[in-house]
Amino acid sequence: MSTNAEPTPPGTTPEAEVVPPRRATHVFGIETEYGISALAPGSPALAGALSTGYVDDDLHPMQLSNHVVKAYGNSVAGQPAGWDYETETPLRDIRGYEISRAAAHPDQLTDSDLGMANVILTNGARLYVDHAHPEYSGPEVTSALDAVRYDKAGDAVMAIAAQRATQSLGRSVRLYKNNTDGKGASYGTHENYLLQRSTPFDRIVTQFTAYLVTRQVITGAGRVGIGQASQQPGFQISQRADFFEAEVGLETTLNRPIINTRDEPHADASRHRRLHVITGDANLSEIATYLKVGSAAWVLRVIEAGELGGDLRLDTPVSAMRAISHDLSCAEPVLLADGRSFSPVDVQEAYLEAGRQHYERVAGDLTEAARIEAKDLFTRWQDCLDALRHDIFSLSDQLDWVAKLKLMESYRQRDGLSWAAPKLALIDLQYADVDPRRSLYRALLAKGKMRRLVTDEEIERARTSPPDDTRAYFRGKVMEKFGASVVAASWDSVIFDVPDRPALQRVPLLDPLRGTAEQVGEMLDACDDVTDLFTALGR
Repeated sequence: MSTNAEPTPPGTTPEAEVVPPRRATHVFGIETEYGISALAPGSPALAGALSTGYVDDDLHPMQLSNHVVKAYGNSVAGQPAGWDYETETPLRDIRGYEISRAAAHPDQLTDSDLGMANVILTNGARLYVDHAHPEYSGPEVTSALDAVRYDKAGDAVMAIAAQRATQSLGRSVRLYKNNTDGKGASYGTHENYLLQRSTPFDRIVTQFTAYLVTRQVITGAGRVGIGQASQQPGFQISQRADFFEAEVGLETTLNRPIINTRDEPHADASRHRRLHVITGDANLSEIATYLKVGSAAWVLRVIEAGELGGDLRLDTPVSAMRAISHDLSCAEPVLLADGRSFSPVDVQEAYLEAGRQHYERVAGDLTEAARIEAKDLFTRWQDCLDALRHDIFSLSDQLDWVAKLKLMESYRQRDGLSWAAPKLALIDLQYADVDPRRSLYRALLAKGKMRRLVTDEEIERARTSPPDDTRAYFRGKVMEKFGASVVAASWDSVIFDVPDRPALQRVPLLDPLRGTAEQVGEMLDACDDVTDLFTALGR
């Protein structure tokens, strides 16, 4: 792909070149691979192998996922576009080296699309095929509440995509927001947090690991089955916990580490590092997603500032992660490296208190909206921890794993079911169905048994429109207005085919806080075509 000299990045001013954005604003986002299945006409409904790409005929899961992405992309504003892989470095390790392509597992080679569909959406998100799953990667946001809106928008996208793929293929296509098929396969819900490059990485490892290991008591999605292949009957807190086998590493699909070391910032690498968090569950609860992203962002603020007091390192993080997931009381202590023992709830409260103290120091640098969200987040975080100590089921309308456990127990008591009963595995799966007509989560929502933070109208707006305050605004708006001229895009660039220009034109987006509505909204509104856009950018 040949591109000529890059035009001025959108939103750039002389002042912006010398004054970096305030660190009071943090940027993050969520990406989710969805479980997928298809049934040919006339096939009986299956109560088992329905989630990681199971198909009852000769259609390969990757082909099926491709159909799903195309079915959505062919019916939305803008045009399907390629992905610009030029700045992607999936084999570069934060610890200072890069593994060779020959030595890498094929799953690590994410800088090639293998001819699969790729759609850049008008909300700034990416919809594509990843490891035989349809994946929705939400746009960059700066608030936990926006993270919820755009995560739920992804669920809405997938529900529409499944419906349209069903119509075009003539078979029932089903998508599930979960993380395992219960038979040994797992697929991810990943978070991304933009950090200062100057923050020592070993500090992140030593101070963030215990937070990630223990937060599942709030953010777990709940799962029927113990062990990667559900070897033992039972119920556990997290869908993902049993699949982690290392403390630190580059992989995401094998030998999964608690701290991922991929050095692929999708931003100015001299200033930024992207922390790719792969431990999270796929949450349907809006409150669980809000707390998952919001609390992580505040803990990382504390770590960046060097203000985490005390040593919270765990003695054996991998085994602790599994033990916590298997303990539905959330009370069993985990051993710290210094010999002390704390419950996971106690460890979370230590992080919460550190976040509160840091907030008091930086509150003056935050916007009013950010201060309101921080206070709300800390209150909800504390309320959840208090409830986990005294009455777990009081959280059945807030946290996925508790809601699911309560539902399971009602069936167990009514029908005398053991945890090995296939019906419970089906309930687990049906909870995660993205189709509102089949989803047990949506049934609970309709009955007022799950609390909400955002409205259906906000979700629909997020499905089609980008956030105003990050570079996702520019990416989404140019797809809406000039999508036919977009050849490829990535998180940090958009490449255009401009009439009368001999080479493709790359617009860099290395700063996630440039290209916002405030900076480029009027300019984009005034442009009638892509030629006007580049004339305006040239000014």
